[in-house]
Amino acid sequence: MDYKGVKVITHASTFFAPILVPIVVWLLVQNRDAKNMALQALFFHIIMTVLIAISWFFTFLLIGIPFLIVFGLMAIYYPIKGIIYSLNGRPFSYPFVGWIGR
Repeated sequence: MDYKGVKVITHASTFFAPILVPIVVWLLVQNRDAKNMALQALFFHIIMTVLIAISWFFTFLLIGIPFLIVFGLMAIYYPIKGIIYSLNGRPFSYPFVGWIGR
């Protein structure tokens, strides 16, 4: 069975349920690659949420604004890149958490 659709939904979940979908995929899917991708996506979403929250907190000092922009763009760019890679059947690893599941 091809789990390309599951991987695409896992990557796309950043726009509608970034924590819930990877947990559900990780718990329910038996394919090792899909489980690893769900775990990477989960940790990536958690780390990006924390980094964006810290950046948001420091915006009152103006130092957080560049970090907020960079982390916000990363949180959008890498899931889209993962969707494209999954649609093409290529392996993809998120930055910071690519070592998880290897």
